Amino acid sequence: MNKGYRIFSIVLTVLIALVTAFFVYQIAKLNVLPMQLLIPIVAAIVLIVAIMVILLFISKNVITRTATSIITVLICAIVAFGAFNIYKTSSMLTNITTPEGKVLNTISVVTLKDSDVKDLRGLQNKKIGVLNTLDRVGTDKCLEDFANQNVTITQVGFDGLDAEVAALYDHSVDAIILNETRRGSVADNEQYMNFDEDTKVVYEIKYYTDVLKDSSKKVDNITTEPFTVLISGSDSRNGFAEVGRSDVNMVATVNPVTHTVLLTSIPRDYYVTTTCDEGYGCAQGQLDKLTHTGLHGVETTKKTIENLLGIEINYTLRVNFNSVVNLVNALGGIDVYVPEGYAVDQFYTNPDYGVHVGDNHLDGEGALAFARERYAYTEGDFQRVKNQQTVLMAIAKKVISPSMIANYSRFMDALGGALETDLSDQEIQQLAQNQIDNGGDWNFITTTLDGTGATEFCAELGNTAYVMIPNEESVQNARNQIQEVLSGQPVTETQPQAEPAQETPVEETPVVEDQNQEMIQTPQEDLYYQEDTYYDPNLGY
Repeated sequence: MNKGYRIFSIVLTVLIALVTAFFVYQIAKLNVLPMQLLIPIVAAIVLIVAIMVILLFISKNVITRTATSIITVLICAIVAFGAFNIYKTSSMLTNITTPEGKVLNTISVVTLKDSDVKDLRGLQNKKIGVLNTLDRVGTDKCLEDFANQNVTITQVGFDGLDAEVAALYDHSVDAIILNETRRGSVADNEQYMNFDEDTKVVYEIKYYTDVLKDSSKKVDNITTEPFTVLISGSDSRNGFAEVGRSDVNMVATVNPVTHTVLLTSIPRDYYVTTTCDEGYGCAQGQLDKLTHTGLHGVETTKKTIENLLGIEINYTLRVNFNSVVNLVNALGGIDVYVPEGYAVDQFYTNPDYGVHVGDNHLDGEGALAFARERYAYTEGDFQRVKNQQTVLMAIAKKVISPSMIANYSRFMDALGGALETDLSDQEIQQLAQNQIDNGGDWNFITTTLDGTGATEFCAELGNTAYVMIPNEESVQNARNQIQEVLSGQPVTETQPQAEPAQETPVEETPVVEDQNQEMIQTPQEDLYYQEDTYYDPNLGY
Protein backbone atom coordinates (compact mmCIF):
# COMPACT_ATOMS: atom_id res chain seq x y z
CA MET A 1 0.00 0.00 0.00
CA ASN A 2 1.57 3.29 -1.07
CA LYS A 3 1.84 6.21 1.32
CA GLY A 4 -0.70 8.41 -0.51
CA TYR A 5 -3.42 5.75 -0.47
CA ARG A 6 -2.72 4.97 3.19
CA ILE A 7 -3.17 8.65 4.17
CA PHE A 8 -6.37 8.79 2.08
CA SER A 9 -7.69 5.64 3.78
CA ILE A 10 -6.96 7.00 7.27
CA VAL A 11 -8.66 10.34 6.53
CA LEU A 12 -11.69 8.59 4.99
CA THR A 13 -11.88 6.22 7.97
CA VAL A 14 -11.87 9.08 10.47
CA LEU A 15 -14.48 10.96 8.41
CA ILE A 16 -16.88 8.04 8.04
CA ALA A 17 -16.46 7.16 11.74
CA LEU A 18 -17.41 10.71 12.76
CA VAL A 19 -20.35 10.77 10.35
CA THR A 20 -21.59 7.39 11.61
CA ALA A 21 -21.28 8.48 15.23
CA PHE A 22 -23.23 11.66 14.44
CA PHE A 23 -25.90 9.59 12.67
CA VAL A 24 -26.26 7.19 15.61
CA TYR A 25 -26.49 10.09 18.07
CA GLN A 26 -29.11 11.94 16.03
CA ILE A 27 -31.33 8.93 15.36
CA ALA A 28 -31.23 7.98 19.05
CA LYS A 29 -31.97 11.57 20.08
CA LEU A 30 -34.92 11.81 17.68
CA ASN A 31 -36.44 8.78 19.43
CA VAL A 32 -39.13 7.96 16.89
CA LEU A 33 -37.99 4.44 15.99
CA PRO A 34 -39.08 1.56 18.25
CA MET A 35 -36.14 -0.20 19.92
CA GLN A 36 -36.73 -3.35 17.85
CA LEU A 37 -36.06 -1.28 14.73
CA LEU A 38 -33.49 1.16 16.09
CA ILE A 39 -30.98 -1.50 17.21
CA PRO A 40 -30.94 -3.49 13.90
CA ILE A 41 -30.69 -0.29 11.81
CA VAL A 42 -27.78 1.09 13.83
CA ALA A 43 -26.08 -2.31 13.93
CA ALA A 44 -26.43 -2.73 10.15
CA ILE A 45 -24.97 0.71 9.40
CA VAL A 46 -22.07 0.23 11.81
CA LEU A 47 -21.37 -3.22 10.34
CA ILE A 48 -21.42 -1.96 6.73
CA VAL A 49 -19.12 0.94 7.63
CA ALA A 50 -16.73 -1.41 9.47
CA ILE A 51 -16.56 -3.79 6.52
CA MET A 52 -15.82 -0.95 4.08
CA VAL A 53 -13.08 0.42 6.34
CA ILE A 54 -11.46 -3.03 6.56
CA LEU A 55 -11.64 -3.41 2.78
CA LEU A 56 -9.95 -0.04 2.37
CA PHE A 57 -6.85 -1.34 4.14
CA ILE A 58 -6.71 -4.91 2.81
CA SER A 59 -7.39 -4.19 -0.87
CA LYS A 60 -4.30 -5.11 -2.94
CA ASN A 61 -4.79 -3.94 -6.52
CA VAL A 62 -5.71 -0.57 -7.99
CA ILE A 63 -9.14 -1.64 -9.29
CA THR A 64 -10.25 -3.07 -5.93
CA ARG A 65 -8.93 -0.05 -4.05
CA THR A 66 -10.65 2.36 -6.41
CA ALA A 67 -13.99 0.54 -6.24
CA THR A 68 -13.78 0.24 -2.45
CA SER A 69 -12.92 3.93 -2.09
CA ILE A 70 -15.81 5.04 -4.30
CA ILE A 71 -18.33 2.84 -2.47
CA THR A 72 -17.03 4.03 0.92
CA VAL A 73 -17.33 7.69 -0.11
CA LEU A 74 -20.89 7.05 -1.33
CA ILE A 75 -21.82 5.32 1.94
CA CYS A 76 -20.28 8.22 3.88
CA ALA A 77 -22.34 10.71 1.84
CA ILE A 78 -25.57 8.73 2.34
CA VAL A 79 -25.03 8.41 6.09
CA ALA A 80 -24.16 12.12 6.31
CA PHE A 81 -27.28 13.03 4.34
CA GLY A 82 -29.43 10.89 6.64
CA ALA A 83 -27.80 12.30 9.78
CA PHE A 84 -28.29 15.87 8.58
CA ASN A 85 -31.98 15.33 7.81
CA ILE A 86 -32.53 13.61 11.17
CA TYR A 87 -30.86 16.61 12.82
CA LYS A 88 -33.21 18.92 10.90
CA THR A 89 -36.20 16.89 12.07
CA SER A 90 -35.06 17.02 15.67
CA SER A 91 -34.51 20.79 15.47
CA MET A 92 -37.95 21.26 13.93
CA LEU A 93 -39.61 19.31 16.77
CA THR A 94 -37.76 21.44 19.31
CA ASN A 95 -38.84 24.64 17.55
CA ILE A 96 -42.54 23.84 17.27
CA THR A 97 -42.86 22.36 20.76
CA THR A 98 -41.14 25.27 22.52
CA PRO A 99 -43.82 27.99 22.42
CA GLU A 100 -42.98 31.62 23.10
CA GLY A 101 -43.17 32.22 26.84
CA LYS A 102 -44.28 35.81 26.36
CA VAL A 103 -46.61 37.62 24.00
CA LEU A 104 -45.72 41.08 22.72
CA ASN A 105 -48.33 43.84 23.03
CA THR A 106 -47.78 47.13 21.21
CA ILE A 107 -49.94 50.14 22.08
CA SER A 108 -49.60 53.16 19.77
CA VAL A 109 -50.69 56.76 19.93
CA VAL A 110 -51.85 57.56 16.41
CA THR A 111 -52.49 60.96 14.80
CA LEU A 112 -53.37 62.04 11.29
CA LYS A 113 -50.30 62.40 9.08
CA ASP A 114 -50.68 66.17 8.74
CA SER A 115 -50.92 66.68 12.51
CA ASP A 116 -48.39 69.00 14.12
CA VAL A 117 -47.93 66.45 16.92
CA LYS A 118 -44.57 64.76 16.47
CA ASP A 119 -43.81 63.11 19.81
CA LEU A 120 -45.04 62.55 23.34
CA ARG A 121 -44.52 66.16 24.40
CA GLY A 122 -46.70 67.30 21.52
CA LEU A 123 -49.66 65.53 23.14
CA GLN A 124 -49.72 67.98 26.03
CA ASN A 125 -53.29 69.25 26.59
CA LYS A 126 -54.56 67.38 23.52
CA LYS A 127 -57.76 65.35 23.23
CA ILE A 128 -56.94 61.64 23.06
CA GLY A 129 -59.50 59.03 22.03
CA VAL A 130 -59.58 55.84 24.08
CA LEU A 131 -61.75 52.72 24.05
CA ASN A 132 -63.95 52.50 27.13
CA THR A 133 -63.82 48.73 27.63
CA LEU A 134 -61.71 47.14 24.92
CA ASP A 135 -57.93 46.84 25.39
CA ARG A 136 -58.14 48.49 28.79
CA VAL A 137 -54.93 46.89 30.10
CA GLY A 138 -52.85 48.39 27.31
CA THR A 139 -54.73 51.70 27.36
CA ASP A 140 -54.22 52.09 31.11
CA LYS A 141 -50.52 51.32 30.78
CA CYS A 142 -50.22 54.00 28.10
CA LEU A 143 -52.11 56.57 30.21
CA GLU A 144 -49.96 55.71 33.21
CA ASP A 145 -46.88 56.33 31.06
CA PHE A 146 -48.26 59.77 30.16
CA ALA A 147 -48.70 60.59 33.84
CA ASN A 148 -45.21 59.41 34.74
CA GLN A 149 -43.78 61.77 32.14
CA ASN A 150 -45.98 64.67 33.25
CA VAL A 151 -47.98 64.81 30.02
CA THR A 152 -51.55 65.98 30.66
CA ILE A 153 -54.22 64.96 28.16
CA THR A 154 -58.02 64.98 27.93
CA GLN A 155 -59.52 61.54 27.50
CA VAL A 156 -62.48 61.07 25.15
CA GLY A 157 -64.08 57.64 25.53
CA PHE A 158 -65.61 55.51 22.78
CA ASP A 159 -67.48 52.24 22.93
CA GLY A 160 -66.35 51.01 19.52
CA LEU A 161 -63.24 50.98 17.34
CA ASP A 162 -64.96 52.51 14.32
CA ALA A 163 -66.32 55.40 16.38
CA GLU A 164 -62.86 56.08 17.79
CA VAL A 165 -61.25 56.11 14.34
CA ALA A 166 -64.07 58.27 12.91
CA ALA A 167 -63.42 60.84 15.63
CA LEU A 168 -59.77 61.00 14.58
CA TYR A 169 -60.69 61.58 10.95
CA ASP A 170 -63.25 64.31 11.72
CA HIS A 171 -60.81 66.00 14.15
CA SER A 172 -63.03 65.47 17.21
CA VAL A 173 -59.86 64.19 18.86
CA ASP A 174 -56.21 64.95 18.16
CA ALA A 175 -55.00 61.38 18.55
CA ILE A 176 -56.20 57.91 19.51
CA ILE A 177 -54.70 55.10 21.55
CA LEU A 178 -54.67 51.96 19.38
CA ASN A 179 -53.65 48.38 20.10
CA GLU A 180 -51.62 47.44 17.00
CA THR A 181 -53.42 44.09 16.75
CA ARG A 182 -56.52 46.05 15.74
CA ARG A 183 -54.87 47.91 12.85
CA GLY A 184 -56.04 45.25 10.41
CA SER A 185 -59.63 45.58 11.62
CA VAL A 186 -59.49 49.33 11.00
CA ALA A 187 -58.19 48.95 7.44
CA ASP A 188 -60.80 46.26 6.71
CA ASN A 189 -63.44 48.98 6.86
CA GLU A 190 -63.53 50.39 3.33
CA GLN A 191 -64.05 53.89 4.72
CA TYR A 192 -60.61 53.67 6.39
CA MET A 193 -58.85 51.49 3.84
CA ASN A 194 -55.94 53.97 3.65
CA PHE A 195 -55.58 54.21 7.42
CA ASP A 196 -51.88 53.31 7.39
CA GLU A 197 -51.12 56.01 4.81
CA ASP A 198 -53.36 58.62 6.44
CA THR A 199 -51.87 58.33 9.92
CA LYS A 200 -48.61 58.23 11.82
CA VAL A 201 -47.48 56.82 15.17
CA VAL A 202 -46.13 59.53 17.47
CA TYR A 203 -45.59 57.37 20.54
CA GLU A 204 -45.80 53.73 21.51
CA ILE A 205 -45.28 51.41 24.44
CA LYS A 206 -44.52 47.70 24.42
CA TYR A 207 -45.21 45.21 27.14
CA TYR A 208 -45.30 41.45 27.44
CA THR A 209 -47.92 39.16 28.88
CA ASP A 210 -47.47 35.56 29.91
CA VAL A 211 -48.79 32.77 27.71
CA LEU A 212 -51.27 31.01 29.97
CA LYS A 213 -51.56 27.28 29.26
CA ASP A 214 -53.74 24.59 30.77
CA SER A 215 -51.70 21.38 30.89
CA SER A 216 -54.40 19.57 32.87
CA LYS A 217 -56.29 18.75 29.66
CA LYS A 218 -53.49 16.67 28.16
CA VAL A 219 -54.28 12.97 27.78
CA ASP A 220 -52.29 10.41 29.79
CA ASN A 221 -51.36 8.21 26.83
CA ILE A 222 -51.55 9.79 23.41
CA THR A 223 -51.13 6.46 21.61
CA THR A 224 -54.21 4.83 23.16
CA GLU A 225 -56.53 7.69 24.18
CA PRO A 226 -58.49 9.83 21.68
CA PHE A 227 -57.73 13.55 21.82
CA THR A 228 -58.61 16.87 20.22
CA VAL A 229 -56.36 19.57 18.76
CA LEU A 230 -57.34 23.15 17.93
CA ILE A 231 -55.63 24.21 14.69
CA SER A 232 -55.61 28.00 14.70
CA GLY A 233 -54.27 30.12 11.84
CA SER A 234 -53.27 33.62 12.91
CA ASP A 235 -52.94 36.71 10.72
CA SER A 236 -50.21 38.15 12.97
CA ARG A 237 -47.44 39.67 10.86
CA ASN A 238 -44.80 39.24 13.58
CA GLY A 239 -45.02 35.53 14.19
CA PHE A 240 -46.21 33.74 17.30
CA ALA A 241 -44.85 36.33 19.73
CA GLU A 242 -47.75 38.62 18.84
CA VAL A 243 -51.49 37.98 18.96
CA GLY A 244 -53.63 38.32 15.85
CA ARG A 245 -57.07 37.47 14.54
CA SER A 246 -57.76 33.74 14.22
CA ASP A 247 -58.59 33.41 10.53
CA VAL A 248 -58.43 29.61 10.38
CA ASN A 249 -60.11 27.49 13.03
CA MET A 250 -60.23 23.71 12.85
CA VAL A 251 -60.71 21.06 15.51
CA ALA A 252 -58.86 17.84 14.76
CA THR A 253 -60.39 14.91 16.65
CA VAL A 254 -57.93 12.02 16.64
CA ASN A 255 -58.56 8.43 17.67
CA PRO A 256 -55.19 6.60 17.56
CA VAL A 257 -56.86 3.21 18.09
CA THR A 258 -59.32 3.39 15.17
CA HIS A 259 -56.87 5.49 13.08
CA THR A 260 -59.53 8.12 12.46
CA VAL A 261 -58.98 11.88 12.14
CA LEU A 262 -61.98 14.22 11.92
CA LEU A 263 -61.27 17.79 10.80
CA THR A 264 -64.10 20.11 11.88
CA SER A 265 -63.74 23.57 10.35
CA ILE A 266 -65.44 26.63 11.79
CA PRO A 267 -65.79 29.76 9.62
CA ARG A 268 -63.91 32.81 10.91
CA ASP A 269 -67.10 34.92 10.87
CA TYR A 270 -69.13 32.46 12.96
CA TYR A 271 -71.25 34.49 15.40
CA VAL A 272 -70.41 32.98 18.77
CA THR A 273 -70.46 33.75 22.48
CA THR A 274 -66.95 34.84 23.49
CA THR A 275 -65.54 32.83 26.38
CA CYS A 276 -62.27 33.32 28.22
CA ASP A 277 -60.62 33.07 31.62
CA GLU A 278 -60.34 36.12 33.83
CA GLY A 279 -57.35 38.23 32.88
CA TYR A 280 -57.56 37.80 29.12
CA GLY A 281 -59.63 40.97 28.69
CA CYS A 282 -62.08 39.54 26.15
CA ALA A 283 -65.72 40.53 25.73
CA GLN A 284 -66.75 37.70 28.05
CA GLY A 285 -70.26 36.39 27.38
CA GLN A 286 -70.88 38.74 24.46
CA LEU A 287 -71.55 37.84 20.84
CA ASP A 288 -68.88 38.41 18.21
CA LYS A 289 -67.32 36.75 15.20
CA LEU A 290 -64.91 33.93 16.04
CA THR A 291 -61.89 35.55 14.36
CA HIS A 292 -61.87 38.37 16.92
CA THR A 293 -61.26 35.97 19.81
CA GLY A 294 -57.70 35.60 18.53
CA LEU A 295 -57.03 39.21 19.53
CA HIS A 296 -56.95 37.94 23.12
CA GLY A 297 -54.78 34.92 22.39
CA VAL A 298 -55.33 31.36 21.23
CA GLU A 299 -56.61 30.36 24.69
CA THR A 300 -59.65 32.62 24.20
CA THR A 301 -60.34 31.04 20.81
CA LYS A 302 -59.96 27.62 22.40
CA LYS A 303 -62.38 28.38 25.26
CA THR A 304 -64.93 29.86 22.85
CA ILE A 305 -64.87 26.81 20.57
CA GLU A 306 -65.09 24.47 23.56
CA ASN A 307 -68.23 26.33 24.60
CA LEU A 308 -69.65 26.21 21.07
CA LEU A 309 -69.09 22.48 20.53
CA GLY A 310 -69.50 21.30 24.10
CA ILE A 311 -66.09 19.57 24.10
CA GLU A 312 -62.73 19.71 25.83
CA ILE A 313 -59.79 20.61 23.61
CA ASN A 314 -56.60 18.87 24.74
CA TYR A 315 -53.97 20.62 22.61
CA THR A 316 -53.45 23.60 20.34
CA LEU A 317 -51.53 23.92 17.07
CA ARG A 318 -50.97 27.45 15.81
CA VAL A 319 -50.20 28.15 12.16
CA ASN A 320 -48.41 31.31 11.07
CA PHE A 321 -49.95 32.50 7.77
CA ASN A 322 -46.76 34.19 6.58
CA SER A 323 -44.87 30.92 6.93
CA VAL A 324 -47.39 28.93 4.89
CA VAL A 325 -45.91 30.53 1.77
CA ASN A 326 -42.44 29.23 2.69
CA LEU A 327 -43.89 25.85 3.63
CA VAL A 328 -45.54 25.28 0.24
CA ASN A 329 -42.53 26.63 -1.67
CA ALA A 330 -40.25 24.29 0.28
CA LEU A 331 -42.33 21.41 -1.06
CA GLY A 332 -41.98 22.65 -4.61
CA GLY A 333 -45.63 23.72 -4.66
CA ILE A 334 -48.83 21.73 -4.14
CA ASP A 335 -51.54 20.36 -6.42
CA VAL A 336 -55.22 21.06 -5.80
CA TYR A 337 -58.28 19.93 -7.74
CA VAL A 338 -60.97 22.50 -8.52
CA PRO A 339 -64.43 21.10 -9.43
CA GLU A 340 -66.76 22.47 -12.09
CA GLY A 341 -68.22 25.84 -11.16
CA TYR A 342 -65.38 26.87 -8.80
CA ALA A 343 -62.86 28.28 -11.26
CA VAL A 344 -61.65 31.80 -10.43
CA ASP A 345 -59.80 33.93 -12.99
CA GLN A 346 -58.41 36.34 -10.39
CA PHE A 347 -58.54 36.06 -6.62
CA TYR A 348 -59.59 39.14 -4.70
CA THR A 349 -56.93 38.25 -2.13
CA ASN A 350 -54.21 38.34 -4.79
CA PRO A 351 -55.14 39.22 -8.40
CA ASP A 352 -51.91 37.65 -9.67
CA TYR A 353 -53.41 34.23 -9.00
CA GLY A 354 -56.50 32.24 -9.91
CA VAL A 355 -57.54 28.62 -10.47
CA HIS A 356 -59.13 26.73 -13.35
CA VAL A 357 -61.33 23.64 -13.38
CA GLY A 358 -59.29 20.49 -12.85
CA ASP A 359 -55.79 20.09 -11.43
CA ASN A 360 -53.89 23.24 -10.44
CA HIS A 361 -50.27 23.52 -9.35
CA LEU A 362 -49.88 26.34 -6.82
CA ASP A 363 -46.78 27.93 -5.35
CA GLY A 364 -46.76 29.42 -1.85
CA GLU A 365 -48.40 32.73 -2.74
CA GLY A 366 -51.00 30.97 -4.87
CA ALA A 367 -51.82 28.47 -2.11
CA LEU A 368 -52.22 31.29 0.42
CA ALA A 369 -54.49 33.25 -1.94
CA PHE A 370 -56.57 30.12 -2.60
CA ALA A 371 -56.89 29.41 1.14
CA ARG A 372 -57.94 32.99 1.93
CA GLU A 373 -60.35 33.66 -0.94
CA ARG A 374 -64.05 34.00 -0.20
CA TYR A 375 -65.53 36.86 -2.23
CA ALA A 376 -65.13 34.99 -5.51
CA TYR A 377 -67.55 32.31 -4.28
CA THR A 378 -71.28 32.55 -3.72
CA GLU A 379 -70.79 30.38 -0.61
CA GLY A 380 -68.34 32.95 0.78
CA ASP A 381 -66.52 31.88 3.92
CA PHE A 382 -68.06 28.41 3.74
CA GLN A 383 -66.10 27.73 0.53
CA ARG A 384 -62.98 29.34 1.95
CA VAL A 385 -63.00 26.82 4.79
CA LYS A 386 -63.24 24.01 2.23
CA ASN A 387 -60.29 25.50 0.34
CA GLN A 388 -58.26 25.58 3.56
CA GLN A 389 -58.99 21.89 4.07
CA THR A 390 -57.95 21.24 0.46
CA VAL A 391 -54.64 23.03 0.97
CA LEU A 392 -53.98 21.12 4.20
CA MET A 393 -54.66 17.78 2.52
CA ALA A 394 -52.50 18.77 -0.49
CA ILE A 395 -49.58 19.59 1.81
CA ALA A 396 -49.99 16.24 3.60
CA LYS A 397 -50.08 14.42 0.25
CA LYS A 398 -46.91 16.17 -0.95
CA VAL A 399 -45.11 15.36 2.31
CA ILE A 400 -45.54 11.60 1.77
CA SER A 401 -44.60 11.77 -1.94
CA PRO A 402 -41.15 10.70 -3.28
CA SER A 403 -40.30 14.34 -4.11
CA MET A 404 -40.11 14.98 -0.36
CA ILE A 405 -36.62 13.44 -0.29
CA ALA A 406 -35.09 16.30 -2.25
CA ASN A 407 -37.08 18.97 -0.41
CA TYR A 408 -36.82 17.51 3.10
CA SER A 409 -34.30 19.92 4.59
CA ARG A 410 -36.05 23.04 3.27
CA PHE A 411 -39.40 21.69 4.44
CA MET A 412 -38.13 21.09 7.98
CA ASP A 413 -36.79 24.65 8.14
CA ALA A 414 -40.09 26.06 6.91
CA LEU A 415 -42.12 23.83 9.21
CA GLY A 416 -40.18 25.03 12.24
CA GLY A 417 -41.30 28.61 11.57
CA ALA A 418 -44.84 27.78 10.49
CA LEU A 419 -46.13 25.84 13.49
CA GLU A 420 -46.27 26.09 17.26
CA THR A 421 -47.92 23.52 19.50
CA ASP A 422 -48.29 22.58 23.15
CA LEU A 423 -47.95 18.94 22.20
CA SER A 424 -44.64 17.88 23.72
CA ASP A 425 -41.87 16.46 21.57
CA GLN A 426 -42.21 13.24 23.59
CA GLU A 427 -45.90 12.96 22.63
CA ILE A 428 -45.10 13.52 18.96
CA GLN A 429 -42.35 10.92 19.17
CA GLN A 430 -44.75 8.45 20.80
CA LEU A 431 -47.26 8.94 17.97
CA ALA A 432 -44.53 8.36 15.37
CA GLN A 433 -43.28 5.26 17.19
CA ASN A 434 -46.80 3.89 17.43
CA GLN A 435 -47.40 4.41 13.71
CA ILE A 436 -44.12 2.71 12.76
CA ASP A 437 -44.82 -0.12 15.19
CA ASN A 438 -48.41 -0.82 14.22
CA GLY A 439 -48.71 0.70 10.74
CA GLY A 440 -52.13 0.99 9.13
CA ASP A 441 -53.81 3.65 7.03
CA TRP A 442 -55.62 6.59 8.58
CA ASN A 443 -59.16 7.58 7.74
CA PHE A 444 -59.43 11.36 7.27
CA ILE A 445 -62.90 12.93 7.42
CA THR A 446 -63.63 16.62 6.91
CA THR A 447 -66.71 18.56 7.94
CA THR A 448 -67.59 22.25 8.03
CA LEU A 449 -70.03 24.16 10.18
CA ASP A 450 -72.33 26.37 8.16
CA GLY A 451 -74.84 29.12 8.70
CA THR A 452 -76.50 32.16 7.20
CA GLY A 453 -74.93 35.55 6.51
CA ALA A 454 -76.22 38.57 8.44
CA THR A 455 -75.15 41.94 9.82
CA GLU A 456 -74.99 41.97 13.62
CA PHE A 457 -73.36 43.89 16.45
CA CYS A 458 -69.83 42.68 17.27
CA ALA A 459 -68.59 43.39 20.77
CA GLU A 460 -64.91 43.75 19.84
CA LEU A 461 -65.72 46.35 17.18
CA GLY A 462 -68.46 48.16 19.08
CA ASN A 463 -70.29 48.25 15.75
CA THR A 464 -72.21 46.07 13.32
CA ALA A 465 -70.34 43.81 10.90
CA TYR A 466 -70.91 40.89 8.60
CA VAL A 467 -71.26 37.63 10.55
CA MET A 468 -72.41 34.07 9.94
CA ILE A 469 -75.30 33.00 12.13
CA PRO A 470 -74.68 29.35 13.12
CA ASN A 471 -76.93 26.66 11.73
CA GLU A 472 -77.79 24.80 14.94
CA GLU A 473 -78.38 21.53 13.12
CA SER A 474 -74.90 21.82 11.61
CA VAL A 475 -73.39 22.52 15.05
CA GLN A 476 -75.18 19.54 16.58
CA ASN A 477 -74.07 17.32 13.72
CA ALA A 478 -70.47 18.34 14.37
CA ARG A 479 -70.86 17.60 18.06
CA ASN A 480 -72.20 14.15 17.25
CA GLN A 481 -69.36 13.39 14.83
CA ILE A 482 -66.72 14.44 17.35
CA GLN A 483 -68.25 12.19 20.00
CA GLU A 484 -68.42 9.31 17.51
CA VAL A 485 -64.68 9.60 16.82
CA LEU A 486 -63.85 9.93 20.52
CA SER A 487 -65.88 6.81 21.35
CA GLY A 488 -64.51 4.81 18.41
CA GLN A 489 -67.84 4.55 16.57
CA PRO A 490 -68.30 4.85 12.77
CA VAL A 491 -68.71 8.49 11.81
CA THR A 492 -72.00 9.70 10.31
CA GLU A 493 -70.83 11.87 7.43
CA THR A 494 -74.18 13.27 6.31
CA GLN A 495 -74.71 16.96 7.01
CA PRO A 496 -77.81 19.13 6.77
CA GLN A 497 -78.10 21.12 3.58
CA ALA A 498 -78.10 24.68 4.80
CA GLU A 499 -78.56 27.80 2.77
CA PRO A 500 -75.11 29.13 1.74
CA ALA A 501 -73.95 32.11 3.75
CA GLN A 502 -74.23 34.82 1.13
CA GLU A 503 -71.97 37.72 2.02
CA THR A 504 -74.40 40.37 0.82
CA PRO A 505 -74.84 43.51 2.95
CA VAL A 506 -78.21 44.01 4.55
CA GLU A 507 -80.04 47.03 3.10
CA GLU A 508 -80.43 49.13 6.15
CA THR A 509 -78.79 52.19 7.61
CA PRO A 510 -77.15 51.51 10.96
CA VAL A 511 -76.55 54.14 13.55
CA VAL A 512 -73.47 54.72 15.65
CA GLU A 513 -73.57 56.09 19.15
CA ASP A 514 -70.84 58.58 20.01
CA GLN A 515 -69.28 59.30 23.38
CA ASN A 516 -71.90 61.96 24.12
CA GLN A 517 -74.73 59.48 23.55
CA GLU A 518 -75.95 61.33 20.44
CA MET A 519 -77.35 59.27 17.59
CA ILE A 520 -75.40 59.86 14.40
CA GLN A 521 -76.70 58.65 11.05
CA THR A 522 -74.06 56.84 9.08
CA PRO A 523 -73.62 58.22 5.54
CA GLN A 524 -75.30 56.09 2.90
CA GLU A 525 -72.10 55.28 1.06
CA ASP A 526 -70.53 53.95 4.27
CA LEU A 527 -73.44 51.73 5.20
CA TYR A 528 -71.79 48.38 5.44
CA TYR A 529 -68.88 47.25 7.53
CA GLN A 530 -67.55 43.95 6.28
CA GLU A 531 -64.23 42.43 7.18
CA ASP A 532 -61.78 41.55 4.41
CA THR A 533 -63.55 43.63 1.76
CA TYR A 534 -60.36 45.63 1.36
CA TYR A 535 -57.53 44.13 -0.63
CA ASP A 536 -54.06 45.21 0.32
CA PRO A 537 -51.52 43.63 -2.06
CA ASN A 538 -48.87 43.82 0.64
CA LEU A 539 -50.90 41.97 3.23
CA GLY A 540 -52.66 39.45 1.02
CA TYR A 541 -56.17 39.99 2.41
